[in-house]
Amino acid sequence: MSESIRFVDLIQSRIDGFLDARASILVSIADELSPIAAYSRDFLSGGKRFRALFCFWGWQAVRSAGDDDVEAPITPGGPLDAVVSAASALEVFHAAALVHDDIIDNSDTRRGAPAAHRRFEELHATNRWQGSGAAFGTGAATLLGDLLLILSDELFDESLTEVVSPSARRAARAEFNRMRIDVMAGQYLDIFEEIGWSSQPDTDQLERAERVIVYKSAKYSIEAPLLIGASLAGATLGQLDALRSFGLPLGIAYQLRDDLLGVFGDASVTGKPSGDDLREGKRTVLIALTREAIPSGARSTLDELLGDPSLTAQQIETMQMTIRASGAVDKVEKLIADNVARAIEALESAPIGAQAKAQLRELAVTVTRRNY
Repeated sequence: MSESIRFVDLIQSRIDGFLDARASILVSIADELSPIAAYSRDFLSGGKRFRALFCFWGWQAVRSAGDDDVEAPITPGGPLDAVVSAASALEVFHAAALVHDDIIDNSDTRRGAPAAHRRFEELHATNRWQGSGAAFGTGAATLLGDLLLILSDELFDESLTEVVSPSARRAARAEFNRMRIDVMAGQYLDIFEEIGWSSQPDTDQLERAERVIVYKSAKYSIEAPLLIGASLAGATLGQLDALRSFGLPLGIAYQLRDDLLGVFGDASVTGKPSGDDLREGKRTVLIALTREAIPSGARSTLDELLGDPSLTAQQIETMQMTIRASGAVDKVEKLIADNVARAIEALESAPIGAQAKAQLRELAVTVTRRNY
């Protein structure tokens, strides 16, 4: 993974330089905008960089497809600059999505620190400004997320200036645009399920939860970054189809793992309170499988508690016990394993470079066995 490590370093350097230039623009307008610049840096400092890595290995997979023995080396300039900027744009887009997601979910924390809207709320309180601190926090964080969306698009456009082939530019831009539509659609479906699930037949709820996974997370976390990187390298339709067949099931497995962590994860490791998804009322595959397996009385109790932001630690523990006893955790673990197997199987016959296949196999394990 030495190339991945070097690439992650390039990503951080690219993001830092890009944000420094935009921060100077903000501060030149007014000193009051300095928190926007500072929080942008904070939310884009470090992280797992999975999306950037899948973009890079999608690019390398196509770029090295004609050589099964030697991976195309990382050399500054030209094509590498394009994929560094594109992968950095994905990370900026991800930060924007997290800022907006925390507002929608009313989450207090992100990666163990206050969420953006809570930071602005604290800034309001510290300075003893007039009006509602909560309203200021929500409004300011919404604008921060919007700014990050704008910057991600600007950075992606910069990546395309390094691509010689017009068809590659069009293909990469099309994948980036479709990814953004999919994410917004998935986010809406996610919040709709929290309030609209009771009006839908119980028999449809697993399918609906699976749909949210695909559009809110699976496509944009893994499939789209792979396809964007591959498109920048001039991928054929066969290569794109193979990467889709790998990326989508792996993205589903990735989000299923995230759903387990949202209910059972250690707060000191995940950076989110244990059971946070239960307080937020997330109608995940895990919850759908639990509801299918438990008696009607227990199901009514679970439905009544799910989505209550004031759940106590004892109530969270009781709900966790109910979910485990239902067998839903084991079923989700099997779904994860089955989707990873599908992804690896698709990878075996993919018309891409051998070393890229090996790196993608390793990433498949990393993103689905994580405990953070």
